Amino acid sequence: MTKSLFDLSGKTALITGGGSGLGRLIAEVFAEYGANVAVCSRKLHNCQETADDLKNTFSIQAKAYECNVASEVDVTHTVEAVLSDFGQIDILVNNSGATWGEKAENMPLEAWQKVLNVNVTGTFLMSKAVGKHMISRSKGKIINIGSVAGLKAEPPEVLNAIGYSTSKAAVHHFTKDLARKWAGYGVNVNAIAPGFFETKMTKHVLEQKEAAIINKNPMKKLGDPDSLKGAALFLAGNGSDYITGQVIAIDGGVSL
Repeated sequence: MTKSLFDLSGKTALITGGGSGLGRLIAEVFAEYGANVAVCSRKLHNCQETADDLKNTFSIQAKAYECNVASEVDVTHTVEAVLSDFGQIDILVNNSGATWGEKAENMPLEAWQKVLNVNVTGTFLMSKAVGKHMISRSKGKIINIGSVAGLKAEPPEVLNAIGYSTSKAAVHHFTKDLARKWAGYGVNVNAIAPGFFETKMTKHVLEQKEAAIINKNPMKKLGDPDSLKGAALFLAGNGSDYITGQVIAIDGGVSL
């Protein structure tokens, strides 16, 4: 394999929820391979810290933006600002996510709506806004972050967050449907479905159930950050030009 398949020099990536967790890992590998990076989330401070670190470490352009992906006004303004600052968006990673742990019979409606609004509506709004730009250029890579929770139904003792799992299943189908709709425009749309990684979102579950989760994993371990980075880099670069509508599980085999 040659570096050119993974070289992102001269490209600009927009990563939602890029200030922490999996989004930050993806921002780091994109910057390492030469991409300029825009990161956005509701927490501007986290994104600013990430952008500063990327600039200092990898000598690329990076900038932070405050954005609630569930707000079409916010999304429109953010995409316009990124295009103004960078001139183009070659890669979009829809990573912003929300979850709510509760039994299905007790799930508050407002909790269900919050999770769906961020995870599904946010993915749609950002894809719509950036997609128009990509269609106008006849090229672009969209990477949606799903979850193994959207691939299989877990018992309540492993995961009791029906809004989250439903939203991620929706993200997976959205990925396939959008890929079919935009294939003719030169826009690739794929998804990554991570298993359990150590992040702020999974901290509470892992504190209570880490041993059980690891024991049930065929590879007997939690998520491998390098595998996540590798999959994201592959889907963002030229090596995946003939791949669209796919959901790649990064889960140690737990979804088998």
